[in-house]
Amino acid sequence: MDVIIWILIIALFILSFVGLLFPILPSALLIVAAFFIYGICFSFSQLTISFWVVESMFIILLFLSDYLANMVGVKRFGGSKAAGWGSTIGLIAGPFIIPFVGIILGPFLGAVAAELLVHRKTFSEAVKVGVGSLLGLLASTVAKGLIQLLMIIHFLYTIF
Repeated sequence: MDVIIWILIIALFILSFVGLLFPILPSALLIVAAFFIYGICFSFSQLTISFWVVESMFIILLFLSDYLANMVGVKRFGGSKAAGWGSTIGLIAGPFIIPFVGIILGPFLGAVAAELLVHRKTFSEAVKVGVGSLLGLLASTVAKGLIQLLMIIHFLYTIF
């Protein structure tokens, strides 16, 4: 039975990394679910208050890195708040509208559309902002992957 539980925990960890490519999967929630499955099936005694405080800080960092990397990427390339929102909307809607490549094209097109429609920038300026959005997305994905890895390492260190 222990093997099945560990397979489930590992599967949740793997799915959390899949969530980096498909934002519809709630990566942080999947990791926390794995922690709870461990606690319910084995013991919560090792998962102390300090463990949960550290993991909560990691979760806050996950959300902040996502938002900040996108906004920095957009701002650095001359974009506005509207482009940041357009990029975020494109990130969420992109995979549904354009399967497979929507995760990349969505934020780009969202930022470009926002700059064209809201701020009436030229097409080349809007594309530049879209590229900034893509770079922000890439930086955010790398940062989130590292933070998720740290969450899992902290968990494993705590229980072993």
